[in-house]
Amino acid sequence: MARFQRSAVPRLLYTLYSTKAAPYCSPSPTAALLLGNFEVRHFAAGNVARAKDDKETWWKESMERLRNIGISAHIDSGKTTLTERVLYYTGRIHEIHEVRGKDGVGAKMDSMDLEREKGITIQSAATYCTWKDYQINIIDTPGHVDFTIEVERALRVLDGAILVLCSVGGVQSQSITVDRQMRRYEVPRLAFINKLDRMGADPWKVLNQARSKLRHHTAAVQVPIGLEENFKGLIDLVQLKAYYFHGSSGEKVVSEGIPADMEAIVAEKRRELIEVVSEVDDKLAEAFLNDEPISPADLEEAVHRATIARKFVPVFMGSAFKNKGVQPLLDGVLSYLPCPIEVSNYALDQTKNEEKVMLPGTPDGPLVALAFKLEEGRFGQLTYLRVYEGVVRKGDFIVNVNTGKKIKVPRLVRMHSNEMEDIQEAHAGQIVAVFGVDCASGDTFTNGSVKYTMTSMNVPEPVMSLAVQPVSKDSGGQFSKALNRFQREDPTFRVGLDAESGQTIISGMGELHLDIYVERIRREYKVDATVGKPRVNFRETITQRAEFDYLHKKQSGGQGQYGRVCGYVEPLPPGSPIKFEFENMIVGQAIPSNFIPAIEKGFKEAANSGSLIGHPVENIRVVITDGASHAVDSSELAFKLASIYAFRQCYSAARPVILEPIMLVELKVPTEFQGTVAGDINKRKGVIVGNDQDGDDSVITANVPLNNMFGYSTALRSMTQGKGEFTMEYKEHSPVSQDVQMQLVNTHKANKAVE
Repeated sequence: MARFQRSAVPRLLYTLYSTKAAPYCSPSPTAALLLGNFEVRHFAAGNVARAKDDKETWWKESMERLRNIGISAHIDSGKTTLTERVLYYTGRIHEIHEVRGKDGVGAKMDSMDLEREKGITIQSAATYCTWKDYQINIIDTPGHVDFTIEVERALRVLDGAILVLCSVGGVQSQSITVDRQMRRYEVPRLAFINKLDRMGADPWKVLNQARSKLRHHTAAVQVPIGLEENFKGLIDLVQLKAYYFHGSSGEKVVSEGIPADMEAIVAEKRRELIEVVSEVDDKLAEAFLNDEPISPADLEEAVHRATIARKFVPVFMGSAFKNKGVQPLLDGVLSYLPCPIEVSNYALDQTKNEEKVMLPGTPDGPLVALAFKLEEGRFGQLTYLRVYEGVVRKGDFIVNVNTGKKIKVPRLVRMHSNEMEDIQEAHAGQIVAVFGVDCASGDTFTNGSVKYTMTSMNVPEPVMSLAVQPVSKDSGGQFSKALNRFQREDPTFRVGLDAESGQTIISGMGELHLDIYVERIRREYKVDATVGKPRVNFRETITQRAEFDYLHKKQSGGQGQYGRVCGYVEPLPPGSPIKFEFENMIVGQAIPSNFIPAIEKGFKEAANSGSLIGHPVENIRVVITDGASHAVDSSELAFKLASIYAFRQCYSAARPVILEPIMLVELKVPTEFQGTVAGDINKRKGVIVGNDQDGDDSVITANVPLNNMFGYSTALRSMTQGKGEFTMEYKEHSPVSQDVQMQLVNTHKANKAVE
């Protein structure tokens, strides 16, 4: 800065530079060069307009050299192993460690002790690296369906993604879920078929599965040289080069001509690639139809355009574990996935009735940043931010739009798994973390000049609950502190109090999800907790319309209580997005309008606990048509109580039923055990909806009530000599059979009688 002051620059221009251009000063050589030119060309000449253009060129170039990507897939497809290789080749780490390594170190991105012990990813971890002068921010996400929110929130803020598929397992249940999440957030993606070194690897089978199961418009951009133990390298169909990976960790990439015996298959697969891309890219289609020669540059641009438009998914191949194919995948990220300014991001303007506003993503605009993930660090709460617009600096004051609070940014860092690097500022397109900022997951921050919020993410409903309580009374404070923190970090983790038993109930996405949190309470807060039997989150609903007419009248000396409500309850239409609807259809002033909110509150409260088994009542519409009030004795409390009793009065007449969570279960078992496993699913009242053959294995898809799935992993192991595996995810709540309903109601009554 000092050298500008010493030069003969008019004061006005110096002020312009120090306030406007300073945020974009960057340590990169490109930026230094540009700013050097900036000073010589513009300040000496005093040409303000061209200075502005130059600054714009600078940020555009900086944005074009930035990629925000996520790596997601089914369990055990090799996401964390792939990220480990990416960090090694980009120089972020200096030695490779395996996920379940014998050295006990574990992969860099699995920083929690629990992750290293179990060999699974529990929390998504962020890092950044540099590849060929491009900066890549990477988020490695979990594969387990229980941690699906981690994938959800990562995809919410990313511009592109890599979908990892196993060359043996192919497209599995969680691959389909992850792909659905990518579609929901309109994320362009590449597919990477991993594990080509394994027995039974068949990338072409996986490619066809991606077309049929995921409905991907896709083609390979690479052909493997050999498979299984003969897997040697890859041929790039765009550049028409063969790549081999030498050195102890595959760090030396050797480029050669195409082997003579593979020219036919390369010509065929390249033609297929051009045909598939031509279907969605007019420019390439024109050249293809006119039989013009298609150069590597033309094809690369066409694949880039089609991928960003989400009309095409290029397929890469390799084996992360054997260190083959990772560097060409990184080149593919730079070539085909979008930079932040190639993606349309929208905010909702809260001052204009949530009108959609397009964010151009310039550092010039007002600050708009989204807190997409919270973590409790050693120094307090760590908040991960994606900056969509403007610049955030250390020491700045920012405004939380959701709460209206003004907060100072005490510390700004870039994350590398659980390590951090302090930075002074971050501009649009970057993913950073801030300390000491009190907020919830999903809050939007601005500089106060605009009132924008980013659209929220989809949070699935929890399906399972556990009763937990600390063993010793003294640790109650730490226990509630842990639960509060986990609730803020993870929107799918809920904490409630059972009104009848007074127990703390935690709810989540499955057994593993809740087990991990109980284990974390023990490790991170040193609190031993006793855990009750897992409970299924049943719901209740009604199946027909029922009238109510209830008068609540109480005289107890002094002012009494008087309130009468008339109307009806009815089920909401199937597939309704809302669970409870209240409508006031009173004509005239039979009930003064100031009591209506109290009536709605009463019905809502009553619907929290149905009279069958005490679970919440859903898909219900309450319509109030008439009533009566008293000039003196009517009060909000009287009408609230009248509503609660009215609901209970008409509930049994509305033919209530119990709904139970149904899980979509996918099993992979050797064919010889298929009959036994299918028989067991029928015994558990499951409905088999699909049965495919995959080599020597049978893949069975079934819808099974969650209540009948406890301890299933042990049962499956014993039925299949430990060879079977299964995954399950929540599908829907549906009515239980009459005999199960009777059983549940009787158990509920017996429990109440004991209490």
